[in-house]
Amino acid sequence: MTNGTLYGVGLGPGDPDLLTIKAARLIANAKIVAYPAPVGGTSFARSIAAHLIPVNAREIVIQVPMTLERAPAQAAYDLGATAVRAALRNGHDVITLCEGDPLFYGSFMYLLARLAPDFRCEIVPGVTSLSAAAAALRLPLAARNDALAVVASPLSDAELSARISESDTIAILKLGRHLPRVRTLIDSLGLTQNAYYVGHATLSDQIAVPLKDAPETAPYFSLLLIAKGVDPWL
Repeated sequence: MTNGTLYGVGLGPGDPDLLTIKAARLIANAKIVAYPAPVGGTSFARSIAAHLIPVNAREIVIQVPMTLERAPAQAAYDLGATAVRAALRNGHDVITLCEGDPLFYGSFMYLLARLAPDFRCEIVPGVTSLSAAAAALRLPLAARNDALAVVASPLSDAELSARISESDTIAILKLGRHLPRVRTLIDSLGLTQNAYYVGHATLSDQIAVPLKDAPETAPYFSLLLIAKGVDPWL
């Protein structure tokens, strides 16, 4: 029996209208759909594509514990990969849903690492949160010879400061609970006037404002953009 193909389908940052035509076609014709979900919670990825998933499609839910420890999540992806592997070996294609882009901080990469050695895999890129945030702010990310850095907020202050000093534009992702610390760091570097906050990009509760006007707390799906060479707006 010929193995099925594993598809990693980027869904974009949340607005279903930002799904690509290819992503929508694959989902609408899927026999098996896989996606991550927090333990005891609903899947954000599934909610983006819910209107396209066929009613008779089999759904493989990969329940990922939302903990700082890596081991529980790795075990969850091991279990999810086992279910997906069985479907692929039975000749079925598996459409794996991933918010944003599958290979830009995307959950799909953990399945890819486990299954790519044995199966054909195809990646369908999606609009990233970084692109969505820049669009919401009408803020250019890079031009000509500008350097763009993308970093994760859990990095230490020293590491963040080094990346910020080396680049013209800096995106700080996975903000959430780190917002107060990162805000203080940016202020100490004298860059608050060049920093912007975006939370829940493209969703109905999107917030896109200068950092000085950002809320005190931030959701996980939020980020900061620091644009040194762009005149502050608003």
